[in-house]
Amino acid sequence: MVPMPVTRPSLRSDRRRYQAPKKPVTRAVYYRRRAVAALALVTFIYTSYLAITLVQALNNPSYGVSMSARGAEWGREHGLGGFVTWVETEWYNLNPPKKGGKPSPNSFGSGPSFVNVPASGHLPAPVRIVSPASPALPGEGVWHVEGRRSAKGIPGVYEAFVRPDAVHTSFVVGVAWMDPSVLRARLYSGSFIPGGGPFADSAPISAIASRTLVTSFNAGFRMQDANGGYYTDGRIVNGLPLRQGAAALVIYKNGKMTVGQWGRDFHMTRDVVSVRQNLDLIVDKSMPVAGLDSHDTKKWGVTLGGAAYVWRSGMGVTANGALVYVGGPSLSITDLADVLVRAGAVRAMELDINTDWVQYSTFTGPRGKSINGGDGKRLLTTMIGPPSRYFASWWNRDFITMSLR
Repeated sequence: MVPMPVTRPSLRSDRRRYQAPKKPVTRAVYYRRRAVAALALVTFIYTSYLAITLVQALNNPSYGVSMSARGAEWGREHGLGGFVTWVETEWYNLNPPKKGGKPSPNSFGSGPSFVNVPASGHLPAPVRIVSPASPALPGEGVWHVEGRRSAKGIPGVYEAFVRPDAVHTSFVVGVAWMDPSVLRARLYSGSFIPGGGPFADSAPISAIASRTLVTSFNAGFRMQDANGGYYTDGRIVNGLPLRQGAAALVIYKNGKMTVGQWGRDFHMTRDVVSVRQNLDLIVDKSMPVAGLDSHDTKKWGVTLGGAAYVWRSGMGVTANGALVYVGGPSLSITDLADVLVRAGAVRAMELDINTDWVQYSTFTGPRGKSINGGDGKRLLTTMIGPPSRYFASWWNRDFITMSLR
């Protein structure tokens, strides 16, 4: 008998035959996989959203002139305020304001310090400011005529420059004195500050309004930080009621503007057209208010890196009703109050702070002729924001103008 050949199953068959069965997917594993996939999708969507909004912010001039300011504004809006503050603190610690030294000789202004004008129809010209850094340097604290004048040649604005204190003597801050008998005020409101709208007056300044424009300058904090309210166009804006006791800038129907404590120095009347509140008074009865603390960034505004000496601005009113604006670098809240008092303020408030937001401009050109940002001049050449911001449709923050009557 011939033996039958022995057949062996192929290795492939063996593998198939002896392959261990797959374990069934349990309900817990199934849902865990779905949760991981959903988390990955949410992370991708949120990261894409952050990337898109960051690019938009970096290309949005209303967030600031510098890229660093735009990034900081974006970060604080998206829950990264702590990280932004840490970065600013590290930068400030590496670049503190210089102590000592002298500013350049041409830092204290130019132009006529006296003009021959009629005896009536205006306030007396301001007297020289006594510098906080004594002895005064040549030209320090001397007033110079700036901007357009009235039909009778009466100036509405004088500017002077002083050092902010006796320590940071290489810095210079600007002071502007405005005559409300020559100029009338107007509050321009923005979609970002105070928010809401539309408003009767918003940027850009119109060609018609520019025909009498003399000066434009920044208002106050974002409303969530201002601890006060906002009134214009006959209504409380964006649900921001006026706070009793708050520092307030008030504009009346006749164009006069003043500064004081709401509920004490003035109340709501039919003559009030605009009220812009910001924190509390820093000057009262011709003196800095009690309790001003240079390092209290909680009450007086979140500064770059929590620093005391930064760009600040403020507005005050003198005993005869003139308006005084102060703005510049290396100003603590106590220095700001001191310079306002030296400029004659009997009451004063802080306006906006930090580099990109402190801006004051005067404008020149024939009366009755439309002008634009190119006809403007910064109070300080070191102010980052250009005068043209007030003529741009993208400028969405509130500001004040003073125009010839």
